[in-house]
Amino acid sequence: MQPNARGDSPTSTEPHGSATPGVASQIHALGPWFHNLDLRAEDGTLVQTAPNHFLGDFPSSFWHFFRDAIPQDLTGWSVLDIGCNGGFYSFEMKRRGATRVLGVDHDARYLRQAEFARANLGYTEREVEFRQVEAYEIDRLLPERFDLVIFMGVLYHLKHPLFALEKVASLVKEDGLMLFQTMERGSGESRAWEEDYPISEREVFFDDAFPRMYFVEHRYAGDPTNWWIPNPAATQAMLRTVGMQVQARPCVEVYVCRRQA
Repeated sequence: MQPNARGDSPTSTEPHGSATPGVASQIHALGPWFHNLDLRAEDGTLVQTAPNHFLGDFPSSFWHFFRDAIPQDLTGWSVLDIGCNGGFYSFEMKRRGATRVLGVDHDARYLRQAEFARANLGYTEREVEFRQVEAYEIDRLLPERFDLVIFMGVLYHLKHPLFALEKVASLVKEDGLMLFQTMERGSGESRAWEEDYPISEREVFFDDAFPRMYFVEHRYAGDPTNWWIPNPAATQAMLRTVGMQVQARPCVEVYVCRRQA
């Protein structure tokens, strides 16, 4: 399991805290949770949804590394969170004042978790909306465009990653931002490459810095949905190909991109 994957199940997700049985039992019934969220019981005490998460306080501990890469004030912004899971990033964007927040996921169980958390946190459906959408249909089902699109922990779970990434990029407004993350493996080297090579050129493909996508036929980290794992050069090349310009790489595997005109 990759520490920044967002679509996989934790090993242990029993809620804890001094909560009264109502909220705690509902959290348990909706589990297992991959997002460890801080919710409130009826008596006001804190209860976490995944306190024994194998990645610790995830995704809050991961968010810490790149939270400053996104504007603190999102007033007037529209945000799309793809692969929203339990809603952690959707709620964070709303806390920053985003006017429109839409979280989508293909997994109905995660959406039930997100809706429960939304109610517990005091948000209305109008303030933070959740919807079930498949990645390959997202551009057809969502005719609007967004100031910020969050696409994290999803790409490597898709059999057709570039096809999906192109659709996702089309949902970013011109000059808008994408917060992107994917599992990466292989060399971290990066360099400029020629735009074309003769068919006789073979050596370039043996260079560790050349863009590569590793195909996982069976499983990686015990997960049969880990299909494609790029090296950093391939990640950046794919982002450029779909019209996204990398503005920053605040931590390993995370990119802040701007939609090119």
